Amino acid sequence: MDLAEPINTTWQAHLQLGFERRDAATILSRREHRGPLRIQKPLYPEGEAVCHGIVLHPPSGIVGGDELEIDVTVACGAQALLTTPGAGKWYRSAGPRATQRLHFAVQAGGALEWLPQETIVFDGARADMQTHIDLAADARFIGWEVLCLGRRASGERLATGDIRLATRLRLGERLAWLERGQLEGSSPLLQSAAGLAGFSVSGTLLALGPGLDTSLLANCRAVAVKEGGAQTGITVLPDLLVARYLGHASEAAREWFSALWRTLRPTLLGRTAQMPRIWST
Repeated sequence: MDLAEPINTTWQAHLQLGFERRDAATILSRREHRGPLRIQKPLYPEGEAVCHGIVLHPPSGIVGGDELEIDVTVACGAQALLTTPGAGKWYRSAGPRATQRLHFAVQAGGALEWLPQETIVFDGARADMQTHIDLAADARFIGWEVLCLGRRASGERLATGDIRLATRLRLGERLAWLERGQLEGSSPLLQSAAGLAGFSVSGTLLALGPGLDTSLLANCRAVAVKEGGAQTGITVLPDLLVARYLGHASEAAREWFSALWRTLRPTLLGRTAQMPRIWST
């Protein structure tokens, strides 16, 4: 028995969060949970205007049959930043699929930053990851996802199982981004130049807000990548910046996304970046 694998007990969990602006402060006005999903107490490392939160999943891993759902609403003028205390883990499954649904809604003048640490998908996992982002026309959003296929340090790759990915971003009444994909263990797509090109770590950053022009794009493209051989790309679409990462080091991917975030945040949110303290623990 591999002690790294959990006992297969499934969880149905739902976390609902609401952030509101009260005078100059953003407060956590709604916090409801069912099952093992929590948020730590609100933190204000950069003053009362931006509420930081750490989303916790106490079992520390997702197994076949688990269903996790996180709903976040940021009301008019409020600003919230959410992260996680460590890497997420999707364990192998004997058959049932596991599902995670994220729904973020940001109202007029609001801003949300979703900056989780990396997600590790074990060989044999059967994972559905869905993200729906609904923004008012003048709302702002910065978010990323870093995906690690297998435990490379242990010589593991994604040989069996599969991952289904779906991301939808709406800006006002307009669909600004829609992406769907499926990665299967040992699929040729994992090695193909049109797919992951043999890399075990992939990541996507999405940023939406005013000021996404060619000068900001040039500044982002000037951000150095610390992992030799990694492949990156950044482009600007109408109202949206998209950055991609392919490599083998999740830490290097997060560092690159963090550097992009520090570059983007002053323009999109009018604030310099304040690193969540949990990243250093």
